[in-house]
Amino acid sequence: MPTLIRRLMFYAVTAFVAISVNFFLPHLMPGNPVQAMMAAAGPSLDHNSVAALEAQFGMGTGQSLMSQYWTYWGQLFQGNLGISVSHSPETVASVIGSALWWTVILVGTATVLSFIIGTLVGAMVGWKRGTVLDQVLPTATFFQAIPYFFLATVFLYFFAEQLHWFPADFKGYDTNNYVIGLNPGFIGSAIQHAVLPALTIVVSSVAGWIVGMRNMMVTTMDEDYVLVAQAKGLPNRRVIYYAARNAVLPSISGFANALSFVVAGSLLTELVFSYPGLGNLLLSAVTNVDYPLIQGIFLIITFAVLAANLLADTVYVLLDPRTRQEA
Repeated sequence: MPTLIRRLMFYAVTAFVAISVNFFLPHLMPGNPVQAMMAAAGPSLDHNSVAALEAQFGMGTGQSLMSQYWTYWGQLFQGNLGISVSHSPETVASVIGSALWWTVILVGTATVLSFIIGTLVGAMVGWKRGTVLDQVLPTATFFQAIPYFFLATVFLYFFAEQLHWFPADFKGYDTNNYVIGLNPGFIGSAIQHAVLPALTIVVSSVAGWIVGMRNMMVTTMDEDYVLVAQAKGLPNRRVIYYAARNAVLPSISGFANALSFVVAGSLLTELVFSYPGLGNLLLSAVTNVDYPLIQGIFLIITFAVLAANLLADTVYVLLDPRTRQEA
């Protein structure tokens, strides 16, 4: 797999550069980041937290910048991302871990559902072009054109406030009955609170997948191999499979880009529904000048983007044999 090996090397270099930028950016900023964080946090920081922050940013340690840089790499390999200012004395890793699962379940599930539904519907609309199925496009595009916060507010009013089908927010939500992670209690609670925000994400984003897949399907249907398959009398199901397998290739890259932002969360979604995800956490970290938490979140987002693109490259190689041929 020379293609995948080359891509792995590229992603390794990209990860190295991203981690280096993540370290040097706050260290090269003018002023004292520890004092800025102490001013924003007020009396909530104890002596131990201040000492940990000073050590993390090399204040008063006598270490050179490069020595701090290699120390940062060592701490990173140990999973140590520092102390969160706004959640002192909790570590950055524990704060991110508590919010990450909520975001993955919400935005991850909604993104995958949008892609699957949009791709399947788009393939059928492209196959049956010129029929009543074409009416799906203006309907889906209408919901995509509605501002998301307005659509989310309408759904919240009708389905949560009026019909009481779903929880309205997380006020008074008891988090003592589960452990955050891959366990039935947490997953069940997360799904219950994520259905309504996930529905708004799917409704507002599925149109893009439908239009993209439909247009590629229409183009693919005129290819010679599809016409030959139809002339040989192959079943429609087999012909659709051959056509859709090639038509979906451009959507794979788009899906990777969408999947890579799952970890970043949907900030607007989490604000409207008071959802305790990573997007809301990032906004809180910026508001509270929490440099260690901001660095940790950006690092997680970077790795998510690289992993999603690597997954897309792998799927691309499996679906398209031409990519496996060496130049």
